[in-house]
Amino acid sequence: MQIAALAAAGVAAGLFLLWRGFGGYRTAMRITDISTSRISALAAGEIRITGEVEPAEAVLTSMLQSVPCVYYRSTVKSRSDDAQRTIHDEERAVGFRVRDDSGDVRVFPRNAVWDVPPRFDERSTSTEGLPAGLRIRNGSPYQLAQPDREAQIADLLTPDRPLDAGSPLYGSGGSSRQYVESRIEPGDRVTIVGRALPFGHLSDPSEADTAGGEALHATDPEVAMDIAEAREAGMLIGDPALAWGNAAIPGFGIGAPVRSPVLDPAATVPILAPPEAVARNSRTFDIAPEQLVVAAGADMPLLIAFGAPSAAAERHHDTFLVGLLGAVVAIGSAIVLAIAVTSGGGG
Repeated sequence: MQIAALAAAGVAAGLFLLWRGFGGYRTAMRITDISTSRISALAAGEIRITGEVEPAEAVLTSMLQSVPCVYYRSTVKSRSDDAQRTIHDEERAVGFRVRDDSGDVRVFPRNAVWDVPPRFDERSTSTEGLPAGLRIRNGSPYQLAQPDREAQIADLLTPDRPLDAGSPLYGSGGSSRQYVESRIEPGDRVTIVGRALPFGHLSDPSEADTAGGEALHATDPEVAMDIAEAREAGMLIGDPALAWGNAAIPGFGIGAPVRSPVLDPAATVPILAPPEAVARNSRTFDIAPEQLVVAAGADMPLLIAFGAPSAAAERHHDTFLVGLLGAVVAIGSAIVLAIAVTSGGGG
């Protein structure tokens, strides 16, 4: 029954390609069914914008190439004796801005769907060693977008720590590794389809500003229940200054607050940040409640695609065409399978 088994596999593969193709078709239609809005003329509701990525208060360092970015997905797969397994799969994002020729808007990426092709796809082997361009990150994935001078000097004077040679991210024992990384870097062009809404309508702006990682989020049922109970009991404070005190002042934690904190008379008074730092911190952290931002909604998912609208849609049109080919494969395989089963042979 070898022919029957191959035909059954063909049916399964064809149906998978068809399912994937229809997913690509829906995504392409979502991108093309709405026109691009100028950021300066955004109105609340569903929007499509395209522009250049600018970092907000933080950036990420990608896992496999240690490149500054606002989003990455890094995957490492091991292959040995014709068996393949995923040994690392990490996806993270931080909030960022998108700028066109009319202005910029803040994007909160929680629960976004990312359409980002790989920028790094290489293999290691036991004979050729690690691929060129692989520079696995050692420290934290989160970095300040605009570190101060002292932090930059400290970074330059700190030697890189090599990753432990016994790490599973490196190949060993005759196995090979495939390293794949997709990412969006500052300066890249993106297309975003989602919801524009006033910043004050975000239920938890700090939680919505990151994606990925292992932390508990407000979408977790138990966390959401605790938050709802605290709100109902009046235990949550809506004013950051009342909730956090001096910690709510930008720059307070690094000894350069943008305004004078309330201190004990015996405490050392910190030096206020210079005007340029105040302006930068204000733009980064102080968002007016009525200012429009872009985020996901329960009834309106957020799509973030690499490239201009035409390029993003074209990728999914290609996926749809492959899906149609999968339908042909599935139909042909089903006919072969029916003949094989009816004849009671094939092998």
